[in-house]
Amino acid sequence: MQLLSPSPPCTSTPPPPFSFSAAVPYQYFCYFLIPTPIILLPFLLFLFLQWRQRRRIPKAPVPPGSMGWPYVGETLKLYTENPNSFFSDRQKRYGDIFKTHILGCPCVMISSPEAARIVLVSRAHMFRPTYPPSKMKIIGPEAVFFHQGSYHSRIKKLVQASFLPSALRGSVSEIENIALRLLATWKDSSINTLHEMKKYAFDVAVISVFGNKQDIEMEGIKHLYQCLDKGYNSMPLDLPGTLFHKTMKARKLLNKTLKRLIVKRRESGEKSDGLLGVLLGARDDKLNKQQLSDSQIADNIIGVIFAAHDTTASALTWILKYLHDNGHLLEAVTGEQEGIRSKLLEENRGLTWEDTRRMPLTTRVIQETLRRASILSFTFREAVEDVEFEGYFI
Repeated sequence: MQLLSPSPPCTSTPPPPFSFSAAVPYQYFCYFLIPTPIILLPFLLFLFLQWRQRRRIPKAPVPPGSMGWPYVGETLKLYTENPNSFFSDRQKRYGDIFKTHILGCPCVMISSPEAARIVLVSRAHMFRPTYPPSKMKIIGPEAVFFHQGSYHSRIKKLVQASFLPSALRGSVSEIENIALRLLATWKDSSINTLHEMKKYAFDVAVISVFGNKQDIEMEGIKHLYQCLDKGYNSMPLDLPGTLFHKTMKARKLLNKTLKRLIVKRRESGEKSDGLLGVLLGARDDKLNKQQLSDSQIADNIIGVIFAAHDTTASALTWILKYLHDNGHLLEAVTGEQEGIRSKLLEENRGLTWEDTRRMPLTTRVIQETLRRASILSFTFREAVEDVEFEGYFI
């Protein structure tokens, strides 16, 4: 069938043989073939410009340092050394900014307060919060840490609402009981302070998230969280027998357990306390329906407990160290706490929210510790575009 009027042959010489599944007159083949370079030229030019942009030689050098082995990088060195020694050794060798490769991520490390201020404050728009992919898999992609924009703002408000004083007032006595039970296990023994503070902070975080009502699934949830905590900083090799593989199996089981609990709480119709109750109660007024899916609630619960118990444990450990190193301050704080304790014994009651408001010196110690101490070893940011930073090209 002819769709176009016949055109003169492209050349006067006989055409070379072509093999097609359907017979196409050679003159029509030439008719369609000739314009092809004209169509492709803009596309090829675009690709060439992109290639030149990516291949351009930066004016500034890349930061000094070592990327270690392929994929593994320097992660094994980080695991076998004291983390402080790992970073301080490279800081002495390369300076306050150097490149490395840890936890599956090629990255640039910065350690000076001035550099941190640039990344986190003055030029924060050029660096967005990010995490290694392995941590996203462990916590869950719907967690607030991995998002920006409207979803991030909405979840952040819900999380903050669950930790307001009005939400914590009713949990003070239970938090006191957690502390007393833990203290009883320290009698006549040596302890690892950070590990013990993690136990305490985790139990407090569980109450803050799930409320004082303890479901039968809670012990299983605690065990699975411990599995996640052990493998949180493991080498991201998802192969049978590796710690990361065991962690991912625990993550899947934890997700299923949390979703069962979410469905149970929703179907019961009872008002839930803590973060879970806040997330379950969140509604989209425009659509008049549940605002968050089960996956979003589960991922954010996992993420908040991780963030809450890790940072709180670190802060508590620093508080104890500073009190130990400043005997006069330890004596003063002890006196303030003994005064509160005497009143509780006299009135034969437990600790209340109002009692915690009558601890001005203890409060100032906590605030000063948060000002001085680093409760995180490091945090991640991602450059949103190529940037020259402190004389280096990133």
